[in-house]
Amino acid sequence: MLFVKSYLLGFSVSAPVGPIGLLCIHRTLALGRSAGFLTGFGAVAANVIYASIAAFGFSVISALLLNQEEWLKIIGSFFLLYIGIKTFLKKLPENAAHLKGDSRWSMFGSTFLLMITNPITILNFVAMFTGLGFDKTSGTTFTAIELISGVFLGATSWWFILAVGISVFRKKITPYLGWVNKLAGATIILLGVFAVW
Repeated sequence: MLFVKSYLLGFSVSAPVGPIGLLCIHRTLALGRSAGFLTGFGAVAANVIYASIAAFGFSVISALLLNQEEWLKIIGSFFLLYIGIKTFLKKLPENAAHLKGDSRWSMFGSTFLLMITNPITILNFVAMFTGLGFDKTSGTTFTAIELISGVFLGATSWWFILAVGISVFRKKITPYLGWVNKLAGATIILLGVFAVW
């Protein structure tokens, strides 16, 4: 039962469309479902790291990250601005085959960096895990692994569904990809400006 709850938690935490969701949608439209999925999977990897810290109670690591929260937020905010500007200014290639040249690992890495610069996520997971009835002082290692596995699979499911769902409409939206770039880029820039402010 705890696994099902943590699965739903991982799914629902990932579902709200923010900067990572916009990047996933944009990259799925431009480069295909694998690019969109890897974009989302970068966020999954960062969330699993923070969920592990929360579940296993790595107090030294969490304290260090939370002490550097302001600097990490600043880095993350400016990186968000950079991604937004890059998306806004991206020119469409003359030949669609050239789109395949973008590195999939850079797509994973960029979203991982965006997510990992928000250490307050540890506290969010602590609160959510407590809400599920897990107490790291009394929970077993198996229970912690069950929680983390559920979060991982739930979040992964969401990004897979989003990438596949968006790819279904790819051919219809591709002629308007230039406008999609501008809209996604502008929205991400606004979110970055708000984060800096």
